Amino acid sequence: MDSAKKRIWGWYFFDWASQPYNTLLLTFIFGPYVVSVVGDGTAAQSIWGYGIGVAGLVIAVLSPLLGAVADKSGGRLAFIWLFSLLYVLGSWMLWFSAPADFNVWSVMIWFCIGLIGMEFATTFTNAMLPDLAPREELGKISGSGWAFGYLGGIVSLVIMLLFLAEGQTGKTLIGLSPIFGLDAEAREGTRAVGPLTAIWYAVFMIPYFLWVREPRKPDAVSIRQALRGAWPELKSTLAALPSQKSLFSYLMSSMFYRDALNGMYTFGGIYAAGVLGWQTTQVGIFGILAALTGAIFAWLGGKADSRFGPKPVIILNVLVLTAVAASVVMVSRESVFGVVVGPDSALPDIAFYVLGALIGAGGGSLQSASRTMMVRQAHPDRMTEAFGLYALAGKATSFIAPLSIAVATDLTGSQQLGVTPLIGLFLIGLFLLVWVKPNGEQVK
Repeated sequence: MDSAKKRIWGWYFFDWASQPYNTLLLTFIFGPYVVSVVGDGTAAQSIWGYGIGVAGLVIAVLSPLLGAVADKSGGRLAFIWLFSLLYVLGSWMLWFSAPADFNVWSVMIWFCIGLIGMEFATTFTNAMLPDLAPREELGKISGSGWAFGYLGGIVSLVIMLLFLAEGQTGKTLIGLSPIFGLDAEAREGTRAVGPLTAIWYAVFMIPYFLWVREPRKPDAVSIRQALRGAWPELKSTLAALPSQKSLFSYLMSSMFYRDALNGMYTFGGIYAAGVLGWQTTQVGIFGILAALTGAIFAWLGGKADSRFGPKPVIILNVLVLTAVAASVVMVSRESVFGVVVGPDSALPDIAFYVLGALIGAGGGSLQSASRTMMVRQAHPDRMTEAFGLYALAGKATSFIAPLSIAVATDLTGSQQLGVTPLIGLFLIGLFLLVWVKPNGEQVK
């Protein structure tokens, strides 16, 4: 394998290594576990929303400044090392969440430390995408990276369901006791999701750190000098943004629809556990289905992106996800799309599995195309700066979806009505795409 291919494959391995934080912790295993321990789906959804919302505020405040420092100093890999340590520490500490002495606020603090590590590491890794290949190949590379990441999520989720996560019977999905002699009564099999996520990341980041090299920056300055110059430069960049209509519109659009998508991922498992009464294994199957469709459609979306450009791919997927967000509200144990069902009906479960498949498909393709659209909008000579702005747009309002869901859930006392803010966020993102030029303002 030549060095260029090694760099691309090393870059792919970040998606593979980091995906379990989203798949296992945010959505399908640990989130529902918190619901089951707290015992009240509405209360758990509120606490979860406030905790992740606060983490989003931290990311929003620090992300642009650290991005500017890394841009001036050429030290993105050093930052990836630092935030990888937070990822591993935060996820490992979730082992200490036994039902007998469960402290939801302590658990949320460690969870948010790992989440902050994952999000910042992702920011600096995404900034390396334009260095991997010519512009016309980036759609396929981005799509393949997302697909590879989803496959990692599937494999890690299968391991959890088959060998670790215990259901109501104390057995895993295939009827085994949790491996390594873990105590099912103390939920040690499910709590092992924290150490598994930490070890998975540490092992599979090895190819990334071995094969990915940051291009030499001839005008790089020291971290101290970068810190002094980063804030004035960041203010100047932000002040000039409104004059760049297409880029500004895209950043604003992606800010809203990515926040809505993250809200879907974050609360999907909690919603299913609280509204439909799903157990960990059922939520896990839902996760496998969503991750599988995510992998397939991220790969297909990457091909469509390279052929038609990212804008049509983004529009289609935002429309699909808006429809899904509206549909989720109409699925409960008592009725499906207004049709009353009996307590033993499988229809609510089937409907939610289908919606989960659509969330995976739309989300995978949307995130892949969004990365390459940023390349289209950016000036070729200021690509890293542009990805710093993309990170800012992604995090500046990352607290809106979880906090709005928390507030809506508190006000209505309903998990179903609590997720309705996502519909509005998707529609705002779709509206702002009107002013986004498919090839940006730099390409004539």
